Parts: sequence; C-alpha cells; structure tokens
Amino acid sequence: MTHLHAGLSSETTEKARLELNENPDTLHQDIQQVRDMIVTRPDIGFLRTDDDFILRFLRARKFDQVETFRLLAQYFQFRQQNLDMFQSFKVDDPGIKRALMDGFPGVLETPDQHGRKILILFASNWDQSRNSFTDILRAILLSLEVLIENPELQINGFILIIDWSNFSFKQASKLTPNILKLAIEGLQDSFPARFGGIHFVNQPWYIHAMYTIIKPFLKDKTRKRIFLHGNNLNSLHQLIQPECLPSEFGGTLPPYDMGIWARTLLGPDYNDETEYTLTYDALHVRENCGGGGDKEMMKRSQSAVEPGTLRQTDRETSTPLLALD
Repeated sequence: MTHLHAGLSSETTEKARLELNENPDTLHQDIQQVRDMIVTRPDIGFLRTDDDFILRFLRARKFDQVETFRLLAQYFQFRQQNLDMFQSFKVDDPGIKRALMDGFPGVLETPDQHGRKILILFASNWDQSRNSFTDILRAILLSLEVLIENPELQINGFILIIDWSNFSFKQASKLTPNILKLAIEGLQDSFPARFGGIHFVNQPWYIHAMYTIIKPFLKDKTRKRIFLHGNNLNSLHQLIQPECLPSEFGGTLPPYDMGIWARTLLGPDYNDETEYTLTYDALHVRENCGGGGDKEMMKRSQSAVEPGTLRQTDRETSTPLLALD
C-alpha cells in the first residue's frame, strides 16, 4: 500500500477501487500524468502540484486523467479570475469569520450511512446587513478546503442540506444571476469534492422559480443529485437515515449547535469576544473536525420538528429536478 493510502480504512480503500477506479499499483503514474499536462496551460498559475493535492482531483473525477486536469485547471483559474475572493482567504478574515459564526456552513460531526460528511445551511439565518453572499460562499469554500484534506472524505464525499424555512422573498431577491453563477462555478466546476446529494427542505415557491435562472449552468450529473423534499422529511430520511440527522431535520440527534464548526476552525478557546490572527492551515485542524470549547447555542432552523411528527406531502416533491437544460 502506498503512503498516499495511509490512514484509510480497508473498507474505504476498497470503495476507492470499486467506485473511483483507484489502483494503488499505478497511483504515482496516474498523478504524474496529470502533472505532466500542466505545461499545456501556461496561462494558469498552478500554485500546488504535490502528490496529495493532485490525488484529491483524481478521486473527484474517478481517475479520468483528462477530466482531472480540467478540474485542476478550473480550480486555479477560478481563483485567478476572482482574486478579491481569495486575497484574505483565512478564518480570521472579518467576512469569513462572521459567516462562520452565523453557521454558514454548519458541519455535522456524524456522517451519513455512507460515510459522507453532512453540511447544513439554514437559509433564513442569512442576515444580509451582516453577511454578503460572497462571504458566505468564501466561508463554504474555506470549510471545504479544510474538510477535503481528509482522504476518507475525498472518497466518501459530502451531502448538503439547505433548510429554506422562513426564507423571505426579500432575501431570495438578493440571489442574483451573477452570484448564483459564481457559486455554481466555485462549487460545481472548480472544487474537487464529490457531492452525493443536495437536499432542499421546506422550500417556498420562489426557490423553485430560482431554478429558471440557474438551469443553463447545471450539469446533468448535478441536477440528478438535487432533491426537493418540501416539508416531507420522510422522503429525506429515505436517503439520509434519521440517526445521522439533528432534530431540525426530524433526526434522532440533538439540535445542532451552530457554533461547533466555527469553534473547530478558530480553536477551542473561540468566543465572540476574541479576535484571532490564525491563518488557514488545514493540517492544524483536528482530523475529526469535531467541536470544542463552550456549548453556547447559536441560531438554528426555525422549523425544528420532533421525530415521529413528520408531515406527508406528494411524492413529486422528493424527486430530483429534471430537464433543467
């Protein structure tokens, strides 16, 4: 077994072989072949090309070397084209720090039944006078940078749940085509993460309408993994077991403490009164990405339900979005 597989469980190693076409015997050759393609794009500054870094892109594209290099190039090109987003790309940047403190994103300690890390967003917590959408996107991307250092997550991937409860029409009006396109480019096209599902719950009609804006930008693979559950949490539980979810989503876990992930990034002594000068270094974040410090509760979803009191809706609300382009 190569050192690049150090720390992986035997189950995850086998999963990588079966699902991602990962072969330990040719791993270094695969990485080098992607690295050799860098000379074809002299217009892009490839700031990191070590084995561990390239490997996460290979895993994200199931070891298709051409698609892997395309993703690697888009990763750095996106950063070159949006320099203002990445000039102060660290946890103590005021905008990123505010977004993290407000729970953008939340990261559950318990993975789903397939080992995928669950990220959650409570949309109504977006205080537009406090956080710009760009800062929220930066906080999400920074969080993913930290999480993707874990090779288990490179293979198992992620789940995203967005709770739209009490998300107002006024808030939705700020989701302009330009910022939606920016988010899609940053997450779908330019980051080496495997998203196994994007789940909307309690979405109002104008969130459905929002898809008419983003239709041209969604890949077929992406739209097949977007699920609209409405207020039918039973359909969510068919895909993510309740044992993996907090009570806000009808799960059996306690309500989610929105400060856990912020404290993980900022350190166990984090509190609202402390200023930090800690720059981002994923290697210094605890591997389990768990919480620490005090348990002060921050805002959670306003749609918390008790297990066993789930509402039923028409099945059509739980199907993937179809024919978006």
